[in-house]
Amino acid sequence: MKVLVAPLDWGLGHATRCIPIIQEFLNGGAQVELATSGPMISLYQEVFPNLVQHRVPSYKVVYPKLGFTMPLWVLKNAVRFSKMFKMEQALAERMADKHQYDLIVSDNRFGFYSKKVKSIYVTHQLRIAFPKGFQIFEMIGVYWHLSYMKRYTEVWIPDFQKAPGMAGRLSHVSKMPERYRYVGVLTRFQEEIQELKKEVRFLGIVSGVEPMRTQFEKKLRNVFSKLPGNHVLILGKPKQKNTNQESLAYQVYPHLSTPDFKEMVQKSEYVITRSGYSTVMDMSVLGAKCVFVPTPGQTEQEYLGESLEHLGHVVISDLLFNSYTLKQSLEKAKKLEINFSENASLLKDAVHHILKEV
Repeated sequence: MKVLVAPLDWGLGHATRCIPIIQEFLNGGAQVELATSGPMISLYQEVFPNLVQHRVPSYKVVYPKLGFTMPLWVLKNAVRFSKMFKMEQALAERMADKHQYDLIVSDNRFGFYSKKVKSIYVTHQLRIAFPKGFQIFEMIGVYWHLSYMKRYTEVWIPDFQKAPGMAGRLSHVSKMPERYRYVGVLTRFQEEIQELKKEVRFLGIVSGVEPMRTQFEKKLRNVFSKLPGNHVLILGKPKQKNTNQESLAYQVYPHLSTPDFKEMVQKSEYVITRSGYSTVMDMSVLGAKCVFVPTPGQTEQEYLGESLEHLGHVVISDLLFNSYTLKQSLEKAKKLEINFSENASLLKDAVHHILKEV
């Protein structure tokens, strides 16, 4: 069986959560190839050096500098995205013909499917979160998303079926796709987690799309320079080589391999990060004490931030994030946890099921 996996290139979250999917297909004896663009190319060269990568066009997303203008940005780019979806659907068809794939797996690439072979769509956003004041219209978004999902053979949802799961109302809606499966928490961290001595006070993880990514990096640098202790900053730039940059206040790594990243999280007392869903899944498996700073204007992260805060986790708005608010919040920080026994077999069962069907 020959499988093509195509993650969305808005940050690295979609690429990292596809790692266990790729690994499970490889474990099942499938031949896997990748459709990649941007920073994920370097990431996959590190994790899967022997897999063929096909370069595909990037969405080339650059967010507005001011988060509250995001709804206008979406409307402004609607026509461009629609053209992109049509273009990548035609590309998927050509690739399916040329390389004779039996299955295509698309992580949130709306148009990356083939009418000739089975295609799986991976998403946790059955409901696309709308900005406050517009949430009454969210069901319009649900039906719009359904119109794209029905073009796929099956929809895989990285969450648990029992609400609220990890993603709350984003992954649990009243109108579900025709064929869907909840495949549990998808994370690249599969090995047994061990308790390590806490050698790092604050670990800052930078992620996401520009210019918000760089803005968050600058804020973390400013905060770390004002607080005592051993701090580490990971920039999420796999293309850059680590030069072990050091200042008086903190160490900086452009990127860490999966084992090194895991170790760094486990030996950090607190992790400061965006509330992207892939990050939340990773941190829950690693049992990290997190301070979440949602990306302004990204309604998905803002909603997840609200859900996490409701569950008692620390969430600070990007506007209010500074050294003072960070220190004030630390007493409330607690570990993220998941039900490992419930999660263990969901993805494996989904892959085994599709391997038998194709």
